[in-house]
Parts: sequence; structure tokens; C-alpha cells
Amino acid sequence: MKIAKGLSSLIIVAAIMFSCNTEKEEKESDLERINNEVKNNSKAYLTLQNMTTEIGHRLTGSENGKKAEQYTYDLFKSYGFENVQFHEFEVEAWARDSVKLSVDNESIPEVVSLGHSPVSADVEAPLVDVGNGLRADFEANKEAVKDKIALVYIGILPDSGEGLNNIHRSEKTALAIEYGAKGIMIINQVPGGVLLTGTASVTGKLIDIPAVCITYEDGMRLKSALAEGESLDAHIKMTNKSEVIKSRNVIATLPGAELTKENILVGGHLDSWDLATGAIDNGIGIAAILDMARTFKALNLQPKRNIQFVMFMGEEQGLLGSKALVKRMNESNDLEKVSYMMNIDMSGNPKGYNASGREEMMPVFEAIGEKIKAVDTTYANENANRAGLHSDHQTFMMEGVPVVGVVSQLDREVYDYYHSNGDDFDLVNEEHLKNTVRFGAMFLWELANAEKIPAKKLSFEQTREFMIEQGLKEELELGNEWKWGQ
Repeated sequence: MKIAKGLSSLIIVAAIMFSCNTEKEEKESDLERINNEVKNNSKAYLTLQNMTTEIGHRLTGSENGKKAEQYTYDLFKSYGFENVQFHEFEVEAWARDSVKLSVDNESIPEVVSLGHSPVSADVEAPLVDVGNGLRADFEANKEAVKDKIALVYIGILPDSGEGLNNIHRSEKTALAIEYGAKGIMIINQVPGGVLLTGTASVTGKLIDIPAVCITYEDGMRLKSALAEGESLDAHIKMTNKSEVIKSRNVIATLPGAELTKENILVGGHLDSWDLATGAIDNGIGIAAILDMARTFKALNLQPKRNIQFVMFMGEEQGLLGSKALVKRMNESNDLEKVSYMMNIDMSGNPKGYNASGREEMMPVFEAIGEKIKAVDTTYANENANRAGLHSDHQTFMMEGVPVVGVVSQLDREVYDYYHSNGDDFDLVNEEHLKNTVRFGAMFLWELANAEKIPAKKLSFEQTREFMIEQGLKEELELGNEWKWGQ
């Protein structure tokens, strides 16, 4: 009897221990498992290293761009995704060829063409300083700027006073065209001979005037000369290429278990400019998204809602890939299935997430953040609620789809090389990239498994009011994107 009682006691103790272990496993089955998988097995840093060294830049329409599309497709397949698709679209793509700049017959060798400048241009005209290139600056110089070459600063000059909001380089170019300038020279704000590129077109179409970027040092020297009363003549000569090409978004789907008619879409742009390898813009976003996908597959996780991982092409030349995808989704009524769009573009090491103007989501983000903090106390859970433009989320937001972005805390220096000749792999912090994957995957998992998502797709008129409330109407009008009339 004593043996039987002893055996019975052991069985009870074992059962209790098993129950405790089971409870522990259940607690670790979601966020803890994701966290540990990424900490121990993340491939994001290696993926990005391979992408930047084996492929290099990923300009849309180029051979490198095609290699990048195939590279990410193959990676999704290698992770075990069965549903991986190319979404092919046809667009007119721009590529630089040659550019020469001189001022008063003195060559300025450090110069780069901005995207969608004319196929051929040979313009010589007086140079006029238009400050920050905001509408107020052009309006103050509207007589002086006509038939001249406008010199503008890419950011907001330090002595400009308080309360000024900067606008995109393409919008500054649009203003230069509106006020009759024959060309535009944009001064980069980063010292050290850094050159910046990017599109100068608000529409993704060729612009009517040549647009170039020059270094901070050259720009400040020219501004000083003009301020001292010197008359300067600038000469811009360039050739570029523009042709209709085919490109492909890459889409991998993780099927949901319950809400199979709802999709959470997480995407970033795969393409980059061609001055460097695009490690920060947007290699870090792509590498993070790929590793989030790998993590879910490695853990055999299945969310309530479908999760679609999307590599967009053509973002740098006017959100071309996301616009093509949304057009197709509208035609097939698949856009109605998108419950949320998460965009990761040149951001990382999250301290929180940006609800992008959807106030009703702030308590949800806060609650998700507390769950993440319970796993890792270094997560700050400092969320934001500001809607912005100029990345692939814009295309979905314009259709009323709720969007979310990363509240980033990357090292300041990485942004100095935005669109520049220095955007290479040595800028990437491995731990920051891993944090993007860890916190991003945990956030995405909770969002995809939420019982209810308060933010719903807005109607056409509701979207109009939302854009006005968020202060985006004027910027969208300048970009020729406002579609709601007066």
C-alpha cells in the first residue's frame, strides 16, 4: 500500500509538473517563440549582405532589378511558402545617362541628375536663389525666377525661423515649373560631398525641366556668391533614358486559419536608386519582412487572418508597383479584403508604431505594445498617430485602407545617406535590424490575430475628409494626386 501511495503521489506530482510545463509552453507559443526564433536564427543581416553584394542596386527595369525580384521569390519558396506569385506590371521607367554642370564656365563635377529629368536637355540661364523652395519662397521671387535656373535647399535652412514644414523634392520641382523656371539645382543638406538622387516628378512622368542635385559645399558657396550680389550663369546639359519596361512585385501568402477573407498586408519597396546598393533604402525593410516571413514558417505559425508579404518594385519612381497592385485589386474586389497595410520603408529598431491618423487604433497599438514589453522590456511602446505620404502605404491610404508604419529609432547617420552615393551595407546595424524583425513580427502576429480591428476601410468621401483632416490636401494637389475635386 505504501508503494502504491508513493507511486500515486509521484503521478500527481508529475501531472502537476506537466500541467505547469504545458502552461509555460502555451505562454511561449506565440510572442516568446517568435522572439527566441529571431534572436537565435535570424537571417535578415545575412540576406541583406547577400543582396547588396551579389545584386547591388535594384533600379526598377534594370537587370539588377530583375535579379532582386527572382532572389526574393526564391527565398520565399525556400522558407516553405507554397503561394508565391509575381505580379507583373508595365510602366515607363527612367534611368540616368550623363550630366554636366557648370556655373560661369566653371565645371562642377559633383552633380547627379534627379529622376524623371528630360531625356535630353541643354539649358543655360542665370541662377537665382529661391531659399527652401517652398511656395512662399517662389511667390516672393516670382518675377526673378521666370526663365532662370532655381537654386533651392533640399531641407529647411537653419535661419528660416520656426513653424515651416518642408515638402518633397518633387514638389519643389513642381513649383519651379509652375513659376516658369528653366531648370532646378537642389542643394543636399549633408556635408562631406554627399550626392543625393530620387525622383523630381510628382507624377512619375518625365518633367519639363532638368533637375540636378549638388553637394552642400558647392551649394553654400553659390548661395554666398549670390547673396553678395554676384550674377551667376548656370549651364545644365544632360541625357537620360526613359522606356516602357516590365517589372514585378513579389507576393507570398501565409494562409489564415479562421478569417480567410481578411488579409493583413505587410510590404516594403524592393527597388532602390543606382548610386549605391540601397542597403538602408530600402534593403533593411525588405530583409526584415523576409525574415518575419521566415520566422512564421520556421515556427509553423498560422494566424487567424491571411498575411501577405509584398515586395514592391517601382516605389522610387512614383509608387509604381503599389499603384499597379492596388489597381488590380480594385478591379478584382480584392482590396475590400485588406484589413490593414503595414509598410516598412527605410525604418527600423522600432520603439512603437504609427497609426497614421486612425485614432481608434491607438488603444489597440498600446495593448499590443504591452504584450511585446512583457516579452522584452527594452521595447518602449511609444506609438505615434501622424499620416504622411511618399511611400507605398500612400497608395492604400488613398483608397481608405488603414495603414501602419514603424516609429523608428535608427542611428541618425544612416539617414544622412538617404538616396545617396553612400547608402551601402556598412551603414547597417545588425542588432537594430534584428529588433525590426522581432518587434515587427510580434506586432504583426498580434494584429493578424486580433478579435476585432476597429479601423475599417473608409469610403471615397470619408477618405477625402480624412486627407483634409490630416493636412494632406495641399501636398496631394501639388503632387497631382488629389482625386476628390474641390
